[in-house]
Amino acid sequence: MSEPSGRLDTLRRRAVSVPVLVFAAVTLTLVAPIWLPFALLVDLVRLEFRFPIARLLAFAVCWCWIELGGVVRAFGLWLQGRSGDVQAHYDLMAWWSASLFAALGATIGMRPRWEGAEALAVGNAVVFARHASLGDSLLSGWVLANRARLHPRYVLKKELLYDPCLDVVGSRVPNHFLDRTANDGSTELPALRLLAAGMGPRDICVIFPEGSRTNAAKRERALARIAEHDPARAARMSSLRRLLPPRWAGSTALVEGAPDADIVLAWHTGFDGLDSFRGMIREVGRPMTPVRFVTRRIQRADVPDGDAFGPWLDEQWLRLDAEVDAALTDT
Repeated sequence: MSEPSGRLDTLRRRAVSVPVLVFAAVTLTLVAPIWLPFALLVDLVRLEFRFPIARLLAFAVCWCWIELGGVVRAFGLWLQGRSGDVQAHYDLMAWWSASLFAALGATIGMRPRWEGAEALAVGNAVVFARHASLGDSLLSGWVLANRARLHPRYVLKKELLYDPCLDVVGSRVPNHFLDRTANDGSTELPALRLLAAGMGPRDICVIFPEGSRTNAAKRERALARIAEHDPARAARMSSLRRLLPPRWAGSTALVEGAPDADIVLAWHTGFDGLDSFRGMIREVGRPMTPVRFVTRRIQRADVPDGDAFGPWLDEQWLRLDAEVDAALTDT
């Protein structure tokens, strides 16, 4: 796709997504006297005394206004001629993630805790993070941009460009919005290598090696696909209980693009089951699992290159799976 047509697609997308966001924010706020008592009544009828529907709708209102605030602030930077000011946009990302977690705490009672801060005392690393829900990428953003004050470069699915704030801000700092339907890695993998290249002490690359939100059905399908061409690997990864088998290609490309970068492994709890609206209602309707984000750094000298990297990543993923399973079993 040529650059002009790319700009045209961007304008068309934002011509829809931004007005929809404004409409949703204003409408949800104005009709709150209607939907709030109705949602509370529905929760009572369902004997849901933690009021999950009402609380999720309250968060939706907060999300709309925080999202709109991010778009307005990004527009203000553009008016000032600062659309290329990377630090200003990372500051905006830090504000956005902190505001959303403040809203999650106020409406749903979700308050995150970061463990292993020493792993992110400096950047120049590639982060491999688990992926369990619609919100755990926000959790990593809160840790990396707000708490660690690093400059994350994300590998994200291109469908997230329909989030207006992520579209605008995410396109002004180094990120790659991946086409997951692409069968040929001739364009995607070089783009990932380029994304990871040239990282400084405040830069960090982030990828979710599972490639999709985790659940048992996806895990079974992933293992079945692996078994078709690598039965030994499928057998080795069959002990996974919480995570999906990692996809090697994208992770390998990032590591190849940053040959001197360390590896940071990240897992979390508190977002399991939040991969659908029904799951959100179910999980918010019960006492929340503590939200933990745990990071561990591995020096690059301890990471194998070439064909040995994939099996090494599998070993690390099995260890992460055991840690997540132990954490969730104890809660």
